[in-house]
Amino acid sequence: MKSAPFWILLPVAWLACGEQSTRADWPANGLPPAPRQVAAAVDRAHAVLWSKFIGQDGLIHDYVGELPTPEDCQQGRPNVIGWWSPIENGPMFTGTYLAAICQRARRSGDAAARHEARRLARGLLACASVSEVPGFIARGMGTDGKCHYPLGSQDQTHPWFYGLHAYATSGLPDADERKSVVDKMREVAEALQAVNWKCPCDGAFRGQFRGDFQLFRHHGAAMYLFILRAMHDVTGEAVWLERYQQAMSARSEQTGRTRLEICAAGYPYDREQIKHIDRSQLWIYVSSQGGLAWLAGAETDAAVRAQFRAGLDANARGALAVIGDYRTCDNSDTKVFGHARWREAYPGWFPQQTQADAERLASTGDRRVLGERKSYEAQRMRNPLAAADLIALAGYHDGLASVREAICHYDYTRLNMAELFFAECAYYALPVEKQAACGVMCLNSHTAQPDGYSTPKWVFDAGSPRRIVELQEAKLRTSGPPGVKVVPTFKRSGIPGQFDGDPRGSGVSPRNRHHDIAGGA
Repeated sequence: MKSAPFWILLPVAWLACGEQSTRADWPANGLPPAPRQVAAAVDRAHAVLWSKFIGQDGLIHDYVGELPTPEDCQQGRPNVIGWWSPIENGPMFTGTYLAAICQRARRSGDAAARHEARRLARGLLACASVSEVPGFIARGMGTDGKCHYPLGSQDQTHPWFYGLHAYATSGLPDADERKSVVDKMREVAEALQAVNWKCPCDGAFRGQFRGDFQLFRHHGAAMYLFILRAMHDVTGEAVWLERYQQAMSARSEQTGRTRLEICAAGYPYDREQIKHIDRSQLWIYVSSQGGLAWLAGAETDAAVRAQFRAGLDANARGALAVIGDYRTCDNSDTKVFGHARWREAYPGWFPQQTQADAERLASTGDRRVLGERKSYEAQRMRNPLAAADLIALAGYHDGLASVREAICHYDYTRLNMAELFFAECAYYALPVEKQAACGVMCLNSHTAQPDGYSTPKWVFDAGSPRRIVELQEAKLRTSGPPGVKVVPTFKRSGIPGQFDGDPRGSGVSPRNRHHDIAGGA
């Protein structure tokens, strides 16, 4: 008997709603991962991050290892910058990640996700509250919840603003909490304005700076403009918009380019100042790409917006050229990750009087202790997932399939570095497609195509769950010639309302409600 076809209405880009899978069953038959597989991979990364890398203070630790004590921070062990310690990149990682968690909480409506966002935000606020130096953002806190290394950086400070801005504008905090967040953002921004946007140091290095937002390079230009415009966004104060417009048109004495033009050039503009960006340094551009994407969305001047878009696309093109490095990561690799033994790894420790001393000390690690695993993950996980972020944040269509594939590649339980959170950032930055209607036909309808597709191939390319049928004998003319048939596996019982449990499906309009569809649609 000929089965009756039906119609479903759902976002075309999310047509595939297969069963949740493990890393081992993708890729299958060379096909792209289905959306549910991508979502499942993100959930696995989320679970690993929160079970291993989130500290009691709400900050992401670089890796699982012994936290520094007050004495370690005061003496500068392993160094006064805090490089290679578990608390090296607290605000950098946490702020970047908080923007993604806000999206997770808003889309899901999940109370647990809302709680996670609040916890991260409070960790960021603490980074700006443990020092008496105005504008200082600590990299993280040690064993007593207060001790910290004396040197921050713009790479820590910009994501601090980026994450808190996302939280303040997400609708997640109540009025009192939002006010406390905005007040702290204003306090730090005004302190930085007072020292010409240089990042101040603390402790024995008080009066010194590490990082300058006013340097004319793409990395800093996008960060600086974002902070100014974001401050106007959360405070409504005209002075921040005026500063943003002035900073945008300021010109570099060396190149003659304005900050806006430098933003449009993308990270290739920075190659002379920051070496090996494409293969090893994309991770430091994730929050600045996020800031640039927000600026493009917030800007009302079409010409300015086009410049921001040009920069986003330039960064995405560069990232697309290297994202494929995820394929070189062997999930069964057993190289030693010795950075957790940081006390043993720097036997030549010495007191540091200058920032240059600290940088020199940081380069003296004992490779026999440190092992090779960190560099392995940095090259094969951190950089490809950062590339995924740059592509997704730009909404760069040519790279979106690669983003989903990269997210699905890793066994997150085997990773030692917290940068696995970039997978979640990429996922929540992926464009949400507009909805469109499409028909999915049953097995016995219109299956005479010689390539075996009873449903148009693009449906499966989008990730539709499917089964392969070998037709031995064609009893009906409409069955087509014997051979392989590719059949979608939607079941009517799972479609109405939420499309087999997926809220991204809008609904279903069966043509024949009296005929059950078993095994194919």
